[in-house]
Amino acid sequence: MKNFKNKVAAITGAGSGMGQHLAILLAKAGCHLSISDVNEKGLAETAELLKQYNVRVTSKKVNVADRDQIKAWAEETVQNHGSVNMIFNNAGVALGSTVEGASYEDLEWIMGINYWGVVYGTKEFLPYLKKSGEGHVINTSSLFGLTAQPTQSAYNSSKFAVRGFTESLRQELDLENCGVSALCVHPGGIRTNIANDARMNDSLRSLGMNPEKSAKAFNKLLRMPAEEAAQQILDAVLKDKRRLLIGNDAKTLDLIQRILPTGYQKITGFATKMSKRLEPK
Repeated sequence: MKNFKNKVAAITGAGSGMGQHLAILLAKAGCHLSISDVNEKGLAETAELLKQYNVRVTSKKVNVADRDQIKAWAEETVQNHGSVNMIFNNAGVALGSTVEGASYEDLEWIMGINYWGVVYGTKEFLPYLKKSGEGHVINTSSLFGLTAQPTQSAYNSSKFAVRGFTESLRQELDLENCGVSALCVHPGGIRTNIANDARMNDSLRSLGMNPEKSAKAFNKLLRMPAEEAAQQILDAVLKDKRRLLIGNDAKTLDLIQRILPTGYQKITGFATKMSKRLEPK
């Protein structure tokens, strides 16, 4: 894919953060858009921001954990736009908990959105991307899809799964030579709403952490503007990269994990202890 002009992109989680900025940047580049989010207010705000651009925009409330909703959205996208070239499986949520303290309900909730949402989005859109003759699957993993962190077992599981799924997909698409490619994105600390919307449970207290204050402390680590991250993603699509690490934190931890495949765990454990000092008093 050499440019985005007159292409059609579908984006999940488009109501805020990276999803919203991906939509804006693509619209500026002349790309038509099918945007979705479970948050109707945020989705409407994004749609309003896109009115200034001379592109066709359709929007739909979609829960990515619901396969039938994703299937219907994919079908409607093609009906409304004629074709679709890109699917950005961007929607995601977070959960702060120990392994012992995480409820099965919370585990199913985060996997439903972060992992199954990516699987559904990929599988339902992939046949249409192939028909377009020039397609791309962009799946959002995380820095935590590269290294495991205490209190993030559920989030780590979902993002490691996205990484494995997408890397396998990319190889299959290469073998097929079907005109579709795939990119796995690993953002570090991006300034989005994910920390504010995270579920934090009382099991963190067993580690000496305050659930209410931990999200606020984590928010302080989210420094890179979402617009900058979105631009890096689009640049990576045009360069047909297989993997994109966004932010010095992602690049640094990836390097540490490569050098110290198991030893890095002591480093992240120590960093977690230190992070408790960031909690508001």
